[in-house]
Amino acid sequence: MKIGLDVMGGDYAPEVTIEGAILAQKKIPESDRIFLFGPEDIILGKLKEKESDPTLFTIVHAPEIIGMGDRPIKAYTQKPNSSISLGFKYLKHKKIDSFASAGNSGATLVGAMYSVSNIKGIIRPSTLTTIPKENGGMNVMLDIGTNPDIKPDILYQFAILGSIYSKHVLNVKNPRVGLLNIGEEDEKGNLLCQSAFRLMKDSEDFNFFGNIEGRDLFKDKADVIVCDGFTGNIVLKQIEAMYRLLIKRNLVDEFIDKFNYENYGGSPILGVNASVVIGHGISSAKAILNMILLSKDIYEAHLTQKIKRAMNKYIQIK
Repeated sequence: MKIGLDVMGGDYAPEVTIEGAILAQKKIPESDRIFLFGPEDIILGKLKEKESDPTLFTIVHAPEIIGMGDRPIKAYTQKPNSSISLGFKYLKHKKIDSFASAGNSGATLVGAMYSVSNIKGIIRPSTLTTIPKENGGMNVMLDIGTNPDIKPDILYQFAILGSIYSKHVLNVKNPRVGLLNIGEEDEKGNLLCQSAFRLMKDSEDFNFFGNIEGRDLFKDKADVIVCDGFTGNIVLKQIEAMYRLLIKRNLVDEFIDKFNYENYGGSPILGVNASVVIGHGISSAKAILNMILLSKDIYEAHLTQKIKRAMNKYIQIK
């Protein structure tokens, strides 16, 4: 497998991205290879500094840099030799099998949609996160910011995407889908949630549980939690803030430690024709390591092909 990494992505790049790549290279099989996208002189300098053999990697010279504050579409189109743009060019032409970046998330999303494009039938791709359950399992929540304004049929597709991810990456046999709402009753919520509930409740495309409230996020009531990106991003940032607060107050145990974003690496973009992962801007070397491993897991789970099959069935039924 050929795994692409944006070396210049993230607040602490290229220091932590190179360190994370070195850690990942030691964990993956010898038959796999990590492609490092970024300025060649910087990459070689950092590898030498860390006493790592550059021949263990494939270096792709990408002299331009897309900054965290750059406008996504403008930056992606006007900087064709950036690490993000070249990474997606390689992904499009199948020179790599997956691509991961902790850089400008908007540019990464634009790159995915412009280069490898959406899977046929997908209205909008989605990003997701995993949330630890009290019983030791994991919930999947989507969307977490990619789609702040959506319609009920898009929420319906998110349920399909989340179910496939939960089943094939987290190995949940028959994932239960919950619609994040302000109450459990069928008629609860705003117009979006009410309409989405009516679409979902009799679906044969996934195992719909019903509405789920915010207080039940960490319980074992559902395996996939579906919401619009505006709500999902607020929930995600609140969880991150609570984790940092608990760490600051030294209120940590085995369960609380599972909320550390470093353990999960990043958020996959579901619904595009390749394996793409977006990492946190403040990613550490450990987070970069796990972002690389996550992109490998997604590719090896054949997630894209499984989503294509599910969407073909969905399109035919629709």
